Amino acid sequence: MSGFPLFPYRQEKLPAYRIDTGDLQAIRKIKSALLNLLTLTLQPEAEQLIVLCIGTDRSTGDALGPITGSKLKKLRPRRTIVFGTLEEPVHAVNLAEIIGMIRTCHPSPYIIAVDACLGKTGSVGCVDIGAGPVLPGAGVSKTLPAVWDIHINGIVNVGGFLEYFVLQNTRLSLVVHMADTISRGLYFALQSLPQPESRQE
Repeated sequence: MSGFPLFPYRQEKLPAYRIDTGDLQAIRKIKSALLNLLTLTLQPEAEQLIVLCIGTDRSTGDALGPITGSKLKKLRPRRTIVFGTLEEPVHAVNLAEIIGMIRTCHPSPYIIAVDACLGKTGSVGCVDIGAGPVLPGAGVSKTLPAVWDIHINGIVNVGGFLEYFVLQNTRLSLVVHMADTISRGLYFALQSLPQPESRQE
């Protein structure tokens, strides 16, 4: 299944960000990064903002997405539908079905995808934010549908060897802290967007 390249912006010219969630200014930096990307890529034709939080609570490291989704949903960002929570996770088994449902119900969505990934030792605790697809399941060598328009990848542990077990043995405190930081940064960015009637034609 193809992703959601709804608007033909040139992704190679768009900025990408790496933000350490241990930074005291991390929430502000995440908000700023997302607002910049949203300003550059969000078009009036997008009739629905969607945050798609991918992962499962059956694995500590992979729970970053659903924990973020649960926290963000409680904040109730305006004009936004949140998919993927602890109660209703979006994961490898149902991701294609959820994407199909989104495309059916919202023909012109704008999707921000959140997922966990593995990286180098010095990058653990950081989030990578950029335009284009997040490739869910890459940390455990799964091939799953790609989702667009902005990706937020949280680096929860060190990759390169026995990724499945590394995700299982990730510290919950780190994942919860990262989810809290990402959800609040997302919320403040979404709340800062202009209302549709005030957007320039």
